[in-house]
Formats: sequence, C-alpha cells, structure tokens
Amino acid sequence: MAYSHYDRLSALDATFLQLEDVGVHMHVGSVGLFEAAPLSTPEGGLDIARIRRMAGPALLKSRRFRQRIARIPLLDHPVWVDDPHFQLDYHLRHTALPAPGDERQLKRLVGRVLSQKLDISKPLWEMWFVEGLERDRFAVISKVHHCMIDGISGVDLMALLMQAAPGEPAEGAEGARWMPRPAPGPAKLLADELRRRAALPLGLAQAAAEALAHPSDALGAAREAIEGAAQLLGSGLTPASPTPLNVAIGPHRRFDWTRVELAAAKEVKNRLGGTLNDVILATVAGAMRAFLAGRGAAVDALDFRAQVPVNIRAESQRRRLGNRVATLLVPLPVSEPDPRRRYELVLEATQRLKGSSQVHGSELLERLGDWTVAEVLAGVVRRTAQQLAFNMTVTNVPGPQFPAYLLGARMLEVYPVVPLFSNQALGIALFSYDGAIYWGFNSDWDVLPDLHDVVSAVQEEFELLRKL
Repeated sequence: MAYSHYDRLSALDATFLQLEDVGVHMHVGSVGLFEAAPLSTPEGGLDIARIRRMAGPALLKSRRFRQRIARIPLLDHPVWVDDPHFQLDYHLRHTALPAPGDERQLKRLVGRVLSQKLDISKPLWEMWFVEGLERDRFAVISKVHHCMIDGISGVDLMALLMQAAPGEPAEGAEGARWMPRPAPGPAKLLADELRRRAALPLGLAQAAAEALAHPSDALGAAREAIEGAAQLLGSGLTPASPTPLNVAIGPHRRFDWTRVELAAAKEVKNRLGGTLNDVILATVAGAMRAFLAGRGAAVDALDFRAQVPVNIRAESQRRRLGNRVATLLVPLPVSEPDPRRRYELVLEATQRLKGSSQVHGSELLERLGDWTVAEVLAGVVRRTAQQLAFNMTVTNVPGPQFPAYLLGARMLEVYPVVPLFSNQALGIALFSYDGAIYWGFNSDWDVLPDLHDVVSAVQEEFELLRKL
C-alpha cells in the first residue's frame, strides 16, 4: 500500500472551522512593534530577505505551517495534509505605511488585515511585516486560524521565530528542505474514519471497565462533568442581558490597544486581594458599565457575562498545536455602581467558579463531539453565542517577562487578537510581556465606531482601582 499521511482535527479544532460565516472570522493573532535599526537595509527599508531566510528553516520545526485542510468524503470532517504547493512568500507579506506612519494608521491597517478571511485552500496563517512606522519601528501583524492554535500554544509558537537574546540566530539550513508527505486519497480517508467510529464502542467499553475498577471516583468525576455541561448549556437557556455590543456583526474590523504596567496591576492585586485575572475582570466590568451607560443602556439592571477561556494543556502537551482550552462563563458586576463592591463581586464570582464543574463540562462536550461528529460541538457553541449565553470574550495569556528578539530587533510591544463570535461586536485579549500587560480590542467596524471610548474607559477604570 502506498505511503500517505494526515492528521485528523479534534472536535474542538474542527468547531472553529464550522463557526465561520460571512461576519465571523476565526483567526487569532497579534500585533508586535519592533525596533527597526537591527533589521534595516542601507536604503532604510526593512530587510525582508533576511527575515525570509530565517523563517523558512524556523517554520520547519512545526509541519502545521505547511499543511492545508482536506475533507473526509461524505462525513466532511477536516484533516491536515501536507501542502505540496506551499510557498513561503504567500504567507510572509511585506507592506509599508506612508512614512512616518503613526499608530492610528497602523491600527487602521490592522483592522483591514483582520477583516479578511484566511484562504481555506492554503495553510491557514499569514504574517504581515509593516515598515515605515514612526520612531524607527516596524510592526508584525500575525493571523493564524483558531483551528491551528489556542492562546497558549500560540505563545509557544513565538519561539519558532523569536530569540531570548539579541544575538542573531543561525539563518542556516541549506540542507533543510520541505519534503511534503503524500496525502491519502478519498477512499482511505473515508475507510479510516469508518474504522475509527466503529471502534468507538470498544473505547467506551474500556473506559467503563476502568470506571468499574474505581466506581466512587468515576461516579464523582462523571457527575461533576455532567453538572458542568448542564451549567454551560443552561446558561444558553437563560440569556445574558442584551446590550449595544450584542447585535449582528459584519466582516469588517476595528482594532485598538492599550497597556498597563504589570507592577501596577500586581499592586492592585496585593492591596485588594485576588489574582491578576480578577484585576483584569474588575477593570473590564467597570469599563463596560461606563461605556454602556454612555450608550444609553440601563446598566443598573444588566446581567453581563464574559466568556473566559481557561488553559487545560498539560505540561507534556506544551508546544503541541491545536486547542486545549475550556470555557468559564463569568458574571461581571456591571450593574454595581461602587468600584470597591464591584471588585469584591468579581472575587466572589471567580472563587465560586474555581470550585465549579464548568471546566469538566467543557471537556465532556468536547469528548462528545469527538465521539459523534464535529457539528455537534459546533452547534452547541453556535447556539450559546446566538442565544447570548455571554456578552463578550475576555482572554488573558501569560507571556515571557523578558525581552524577545527577531534577528536582533527587540520586540517593544505586543497586542493580542481574539476573534468575534456571532452577535458579539467586541472581544478583549491580554498578553503579559516584559513587565507590562498589553490589551488588544477587536471589534466590528460598524457597531463600534467609538472603540476608542472603550479603551479610554478601561484606562480610567484601572486608574480608579489603583486609587482604591
């Protein structure tokens, strides 16, 4: 039999493909700002040739960047196959702002790049290198489909191109060549999938046998997972309050950002209690109250919820692509006018959720998707978004607390991108790096022409917490 190779997407990874529609783009990403001098040409431009020479061998460390999506016939489940037509120049893109470009112009460019879907027929990532930024800087806009990575594995991927020291890495690899493995034919894909599904009852039987060996532990775990799944699904039956943020969205995006010093956030945490995540959620709660009140919403009666992804990746799974996240639905006390009481309510909510079974419920729903078809999990996720189980996504990813370099060019700032779900015009992502927390605000172009007011509200609320 002729050799061929493919990797089947998990139900969760496949779900991010299923969720896309005209207005919903499921790519994550970031905007990094770098010092330009170490990568400048004698003419003053960006030395994109050096970057390409380094990137090709570096990306060989992960085959996923040179793979595309194929489909299992009849069942339509996606798999990864090597792309025999891969061309690095398609994915590494070089552009410029009219020098000296300011950050407002860069943010507009980022919005336009985020507004474009990734081509499903090619490897699902792009990196845009943007020269001409004022103060002798350049930017890198990255887009990677969510079916490839979550936030944590995305952080691990930074190591493919970045270095922890300014010394230039080897641009080596004359001998490193891309050798695509043959993709299987439709008949093999279908036969393998049918065999996999036929074997599922055996796997369930083995799991049952293990459970019978330790019945009390198994019953407790099963009860916790079922209760958690019921909580997540039940939240969709009792919708959060509608707000001006929760309307139909289109394909066009605005992007904005801000930063706070990590030491200042830790000072708030140390004085008011809780964790850095509690500081962030309390800041978002107060900012949303101020912003929505300015939009005329009746904020004193809002039941406002954030979807907060939680990393469940084991240490042994680090640097492995794909998604290993669960979901928590966190009530944010937007209706509370007193900032100190708002903070206390966030602490109460997160403490309650730490002991809840929502994480295990998320894992159970994902396993059900793997046991059946990906559309089951996609349907659940789509339903919770459409029925307003949560108002927005807030995700916080820890990053390195030391400078990172690209061919000797120091990364000065980095702002993460979270995708928007249907009926959700705003998503907030945070990334901690080198002594600061960087906030990225992704929004619908038409629904939030006043996105800068959201950013201002976050800045003002954080200062208010510091003054407490």
